[in-house]
Amino acid sequence: MKSAVETLNPTRVRLSIEVPFEELKDSLDAAYKKINQQVTVKGFRKGKIPARVIDQRFGRGAVLEEAVNDALPKFYTEAVNEAEIDVLGQPEVDITELKDGETLNFTAEVDVRPSIEIPDYSGIEVEVDAVEVSDEDVDKAVTELRERFASTSPVERAAEDGDVVTIDLEAKVDGEVLEDGVASGVSYTIGSGELLDGIDDAVKGLEAGGEATFTSELKGGSAAGKEAEVTVKVTQVAARELPELDDEFAQLASEFDTLDELRADSRKRLENMKQYDQATQAQERVLEKLLELVEVPVPEKLLEDEINTRKHNLEHHQLGQMGLDLEKYLEIQGKTVEEFDTETKDAAVKGIKTQFVLDELVKREKLNVNQEELTEHLMRRAASSGMSPDQFAQAVVEGGQVPLLVGEVARGKALAVVVEAATVKDTNGEVIDLDDDEDETAAASAEDAPASSEETPAEAEEKTEG
Repeated sequence: MKSAVETLNPTRVRLSIEVPFEELKDSLDAAYKKINQQVTVKGFRKGKIPARVIDQRFGRGAVLEEAVNDALPKFYTEAVNEAEIDVLGQPEVDITELKDGETLNFTAEVDVRPSIEIPDYSGIEVEVDAVEVSDEDVDKAVTELRERFASTSPVERAAEDGDVVTIDLEAKVDGEVLEDGVASGVSYTIGSGELLDGIDDAVKGLEAGGEATFTSELKGGSAAGKEAEVTVKVTQVAARELPELDDEFAQLASEFDTLDELRADSRKRLENMKQYDQATQAQERVLEKLLELVEVPVPEKLLEDEINTRKHNLEHHQLGQMGLDLEKYLEIQGKTVEEFDTETKDAAVKGIKTQFVLDELVKREKLNVNQEELTEHLMRRAASSGMSPDQFAQAVVEGGQVPLLVGEVARGKALAVVVEAATVKDTNGEVIDLDDDEDETAAASAEDAPASSEETPAEAEEKTEG
């Protein structure tokens, strides 16, 4: 076999491959054997029909077609390996010449990973938010904890903001009560925004036994997105009572003995959260700066596939779970179809560029992934997918997607290398040392890669079941 490579553009090549006919012998033998098992000729046992009889009865062309279909993938793979090119996706194959007994010539056009030059990135500088926790932040955290330990008691008065009301609901569309539009004994906290738009104004001022009717757009169910006439009846009004903010509350709500200790722990937790957010912000901004430094051509077919995958995942998985279609989603977001298409394309381009650049860094820095790093990453991905680590791991292994996870971890490590070389300052001008947060948050930032390649079978399965 002989092969030659022609570069069509920075992301696409054409392989021209010549195969002497004698190299097709194994595929021809396999073709005769396969046809032997599929046909019957009077006077011959099945599987024992001579090649000349098959040629006479079914045509030499059928045999050649079967043999070529069998041989093409093998010779294409040999040519790719010989040329040492990193192909992306499936090739477009064209048989240019097939002479029985002489030669098989064909071409294969395929997208390839572009050659990328990574410049010096040590001069990258980014600014991130400072880690500052105010007394007001601590007060808010403690208040939220206090809210979780609130008790309720029935009252004989009109409902007010913050009260918990027990209500019955009935929704009508075009004068007809919906089958799934009736609910009884629903508990609702006024002002929480957890039910229908307009319900707060409807129930405020009502005592037990009172009812009101209002119009609202349904968020889910059989008539999602339609205007409905909703009748709400209040069966009970209960006031929420917060526990006293003292040492006794600290002992009830935590492992601490005093309120001061509880507040100190709340401050520490908030600082940790803000430090993690700060590290994530640093990773994202360093990545953006890195991508600005590197010229990365994007294969058209890969980009097209990536855009389609992102749209499919949004429409058929994420929006489907919320009972929305794309039109309604865009209306809620206040976006036009053109704006959505532009944003999707921009995100797809960024994802592809991110993967190309970080993969190149992995090779350049000779970064490896050990078992402990892979296991930690698998645990994080399992948690985000809503599956147990064992279930997620099994789905990944069965789907042959372990290399995908290894790639994610390696890209995270590559980004961490760049961040370590960069200068990160907060808004107060202080230089930030990200320390241990670096690898973990880098792995998360590096996952802004193609949706088509970054979604494991485990996550796809979880979406489908959802």
